[in-house]
Amino acid sequence: MPASDPVIDTAPAIADQIKTTTCYMCACRCGVRVHLKDGQIRYIDGNPDHPVNGGGICGKGSAGIMKQDSPARLRKPLLRTGERGRGEFREIEWDEALGMLAERLDGIRQTDPRKLALFTGRDQSQALTGWWAQQFGTPNYAAHGGFCSVNMAAGGLYSIGGSFWEFGEIDWEHTRYLVMFGVAEDHDSNPLKIGLAKLKARGAKFVSVNPVQTGYSAIADEWLGIRPGTDGLLILALVHELLRSEQVDFDYLARYTNAAWLVIDDPGSADDGLFARDGDGNPLLYDGARGALVSAMEADTQPVLAGRRTLADGRGAVPRGAEALLDWLIGSSEWRQLPSKKAPVSTASASCRMSPSTWQVEESCTRRPRMVPITRPRITMSSATTSPVMEAFSPIVSDWLRISPSTVPSIWMSPVAVRLPCTTRSAEMM
Repeated sequence: MPASDPVIDTAPAIADQIKTTTCYMCACRCGVRVHLKDGQIRYIDGNPDHPVNGGGICGKGSAGIMKQDSPARLRKPLLRTGERGRGEFREIEWDEALGMLAERLDGIRQTDPRKLALFTGRDQSQALTGWWAQQFGTPNYAAHGGFCSVNMAAGGLYSIGGSFWEFGEIDWEHTRYLVMFGVAEDHDSNPLKIGLAKLKARGAKFVSVNPVQTGYSAIADEWLGIRPGTDGLLILALVHELLRSEQVDFDYLARYTNAAWLVIDDPGSADDGLFARDGDGNPLLYDGARGALVSAMEADTQPVLAGRRTLADGRGAVPRGAEALLDWLIGSSEWRQLPSKKAPVSTASASCRMSPSTWQVEESCTRRPRMVPITRPRITMSSATTSPVMEAFSPIVSDWLRISPSTVPSIWMSPVAVRLPCTTRSAEMM
């Protein structure tokens, strides 16, 4: 009898259970399926029903199995037995480790709880750990958000109504013009690739601004390869164009934002950069109809968005919109003190204005000292927590201060009252 062909199972079942969960190997938070056999992980693949990745998975995600099976994974607490740096440890039990920790923390709490500094990473129940630090008595607590993204998240909440974090909740279905600027694209690789494919399939335009022609820039309809450190200059050119073409909705700023609230301009004082307030604690603004300082809480006012005002105590104040943008640009008070006594140039605080209707600027406004002093910029809390473009400005502040005003003039612009560089030499940024 002829021998029968051997039966070979080419797809043996290696799992008896599948669990769906979220991948935590990066910030994309893709949906994954974990295949288990006898309660042990066998492999990980993408979840085709998940809206973020649609079944896709990267090498890092599939390697998530090593979080459990890696031979380098710590199984127990380690106690150092040798000098620091020699790498000599021994395993101890959890009860011993927790007992040592409790003893040390009790000693700190009995003497001065503020000596404890507690830092946690991402996804470590920050609400709970922060509450614990408060109960312990230390204000020295920080977590991932404070180091990485709280300024951008707060800026997004105050400006666009939502947190603009890793992938920014782009409307892939309806966006017609996408600008990718100041983005670490591979921080969100899978969802971004899927979204860009959808966007380009619809014929939408994709512009990438990046000194490096990454893979994302290579598929862009237009790549702007600006020089490293000139991000802020490009943004200022865009701001300048918005002002020049009168595309800024000043009526909205005056009616529905705090752009007209006055900020104290008194370098060196304890309240420099804070809102000017009346006796009842209400923020102040300048009412153009009455020609006087009034409470920002009053109705039927005509808020003025520009101009330096004198407070009751004789100190100066400028509208919050002007102060915030000034902080975004340079941060420090040295610029506000220019021109100095050694350089007798028009102060431009009152005379150097540009009219929204004519956009004419006095010739004296283009004359500045040859070099602006180099200082470490001062970022105020207000600009750090309400500016969605803070990260674009902060890396280039020192470079911008090095620009010679004789070649790139600065102008004192109204109604936002901020010095912006001209765009006549903008080609040099490329």
